[in-house]
Amino acid sequence: MIEHEIYMKRCLQLAKNGLGTTYPNPLVGSVIVYNGKIIGEGWHKKAGEPHAEVHAINSVKNKELLSKSTIYVSLEPCSHFGKTPPCANLIIEHKIPKVVIGCIDSFSEVAGKGVEKLKQAGCEVILNVLEAACLSINKRFFTFHTKKRPYIILKWAETSDGFIAPFIPNSKTSFAISNDYSRQLVHKYRTEEQAILVGTTTVLNDNPSLDSRDWFGQHPTRIIIDKTNKIPDEFNVKNKKNPTIIFTEEENCLHSINVTYERTQFDTHLISNILTNLFEKNIQSVIVEGGTHTLQQFINNHLWDEARVFIAENKILDGVKSPDFNFTPEKTIKIKNNELKWCYFTKP
Repeated sequence: MIEHEIYMKRCLQLAKNGLGTTYPNPLVGSVIVYNGKIIGEGWHKKAGEPHAEVHAINSVKNKELLSKSTIYVSLEPCSHFGKTPPCANLIIEHKIPKVVIGCIDSFSEVAGKGVEKLKQAGCEVILNVLEAACLSINKRFFTFHTKKRPYIILKWAETSDGFIAPFIPNSKTSFAISNDYSRQLVHKYRTEEQAILVGTTTVLNDNPSLDSRDWFGQHPTRIIIDKTNKIPDEFNVKNKKNPTIIFTEEENCLHSINVTYERTQFDTHLISNILTNLFEKNIQSVIVEGGTHTLQQFINNHLWDEARVFIAENKILDGVKSPDFNFTPEKTIKIKNNELKWCYFTKP
């Protein structure tokens, strides 16, 4: 079993290369082993393109070795025809005798069918190697399909005395709490999620672009909560860099090339209604970046999965209070004069 875990760890390393580019598909890595040596490996890179098993098999130079090898894959091989043919069929076609799987795919189109097909073809199948880690790497995918909503990450930066911004009404200059390294890390995080969400006040005060310009990768779809549609057209969130979805109560809002409006009731069900809408749009993950009122709504409704809170050393003595958040961090990372506290939700 230790040998299986070593190769499964490599599968997980490979799978992480696809973070941010495989949506709506899961992250998957695969390696092929012959006589204690990896002879092929691959990962799923983009939806609609070959899956991890295909890349791994294609990377093997001597295909005759496949019939004497073991294939490791972090997620159950698919058994259905989608944009690509079933991976289980490819494994059977190449007569790979042993298949080691990290975890079962709960997606209804798979959900054990891949394992059953492999077994019926005579393959030896070993299940649940490093299962917890294999489930965790696809927390977005599994949350989306089991809870019928996106995976939700809360993120904000606050001073050591608990403020997210000073009181500077009508200021044209934004106030930076986190340092340059923390801000770059946030841009990396944005490339890993499908969407980024903020409220009206954050947009009006900061005029943010909500993109990932300081990191290589895709820009997230911007989600804005704007009850009365008061954000001017010339603001950055309405530029053409990445798509924007605005939730509002206003009727007859004019869509543009990059901006669409979704009319919804601003009542006690606002957040859950927005998440249902995003689920229907096939958005699997959202990073919520403010402001305090918006973040607090997610916290109070227990609609979040993890929180990443940057804490700076500086104090401002008075300003906009950070969210009321009483969860113990599972880990803390030092980023020069900032600390990043990482929390995961457990329902009280």
